[in-house]
Amino acid sequence: MNILVIHGPNLNLLGMREPGIYGTSTLQQVNEMVRAKAGQVGAEVRIVQHSSEGDIIDVIHSSIGWADGIVINPAAYTHYSIAIRDAIAAARIATVEVHLSNIFAREEFRHKSVVSGVSLGVVSGLGAMGYVYALDYLAQDYLARRHQG
Repeated sequence: MNILVIHGPNLNLLGMREPGIYGTSTLQQVNEMVRAKAGQVGAEVRIVQHSSEGDIIDVIHSSIGWADGIVINPAAYTHYSIAIRDAIAAARIATVEVHLSNIFAREEFRHKSVVSGVSLGVVSGLGAMGYVYALDYLAQDYLARRHQG
């Protein structure tokens, strides 16, 4: 099982950027948690962080044929990037959207996600553990589909 993990813009600043909202875990610590979970569930993970919308789209496209699942935190692109939404839809790879903060308890403009409509689910407000839960779900979903087909 292969999982692509995508961190969107500004997530490279985790741990120092508004820790009251995004927590104190650094991106490296989040990635270590993801790798540990991947090892537990027998998944290979590729983890990327891009601030550019085009780079995120390119990595989604390049995962076609390799990835069985995608965990994505589109960050600010969540609310308006139809291009990222369309890339996920076109790739037809099981995707879980993750947000460190509870986007529904924040500013009104953050309440809408254009990505959630093409995602299996959304994990929001559970901090860095959201990535672990998303990976665990994809592993279980993938295994269930594999046993059915």
